[in-house]
Amino acid sequence: MTKKALITGITGQDGSYLAELLLEKGYEVHGLVRRSSTFGTERLDHIYKDPHTPDARLFLHYGDLTDGQSMTNLVLDLEPDEIYNLGAQSHVRVSFDQPAYTFQATGGGALNVLEAARQLNKKKLTKVYQASSSEMYGDVLQTPQTELTPFRPQSPYACAKVYAFHQTVNYRDSYDMFAVNGILFNHESPRRGETFVTRKITRAATRIKLGLQEKLYLGNLDAKRDWGFAKDYVEGMWRMLQHDEPDDFVLATGETQTVRRFAELVFEQLDMNPDDYIEIDPRYFRPAEVNLLLGDASKAKEKLGWTATTSLEELAQLMVDSDLEIARQEAVILSNS
Repeated sequence: MTKKALITGITGQDGSYLAELLLEKGYEVHGLVRRSSTFGTERLDHIYKDPHTPDARLFLHYGDLTDGQSMTNLVLDLEPDEIYNLGAQSHVRVSFDQPAYTFQATGGGALNVLEAARQLNKKKLTKVYQASSSEMYGDVLQTPQTELTPFRPQSPYACAKVYAFHQTVNYRDSYDMFAVNGILFNHESPRRGETFVTRKITRAATRIKLGLQEKLYLGNLDAKRDWGFAKDYVEGMWRMLQHDEPDDFVLATGETQTVRRFAELVFEQLDMNPDDYIEIDPRYFRPAEVNLLLGDASKAKEKLGWTATTSLEELAQLMVDSDLEIARQEAVILSNS
């Protein structure tokens, strides 16, 4: 029997990779998208088929995580075997400017998904994956961070994720639900949004290489992050919902590097000196900084058989290659205009 999955945030980086993975595994995949004047489905266009064709297994539904009743209606209508809640206001710096909306979408949205799943569980078991974040550790109390490390969130985004984490545990314990938290450390890809620092670096560096811009403006270059490849991490999400018992897992590489080092890797791959092009802009500093994140994914390796397989150098090269092609296309358009 074909399994059915519902993915919130399906148009994002993780959602698109997860949709690919589930389709490869034979799932029927449904995704929640917000209504807007533009489609915003660029990351899915290569796999999206006309839903009226016989072989179509990817379906998109308009909705909003902040609308609890519509979430419940959708879940009860679809009766998915698995729900992956990846939707959120996911930009840490932006969360300081929009704290209330960040909580509504990231924290309240998770609660709406859990409540919808609880309603469905009255007639059919559904499994829920909640996308938790290493940002919850904040001003860390121990290094590396594990599933037992206390949370000390340092942003409205991280606070909302902590709320969502505990609600997931609460629903699991209170209602005997199969609900899990994946505490994912930073994971990047060519599909990363351009406002996130890794993609901002690769996008700018390739444009500078082709003479399309002159400088790259960044904030804290000394912040350390545990960076992996998003495609590896969605495999871990899926494995959590195939595990015998619902549990919480850290997914991480176990290595940490500064923003400065990632920028150096990118510029070196383009035969450029980053010091010639990078400037510090105070606008990109956070009101409260998270200086060091380093994850210990031993539990995921032992119980799920999951490990990160892509090095930071390989990840940087993937992103550079993709953005260099985009920059070349941009240069052609400008030359013909």
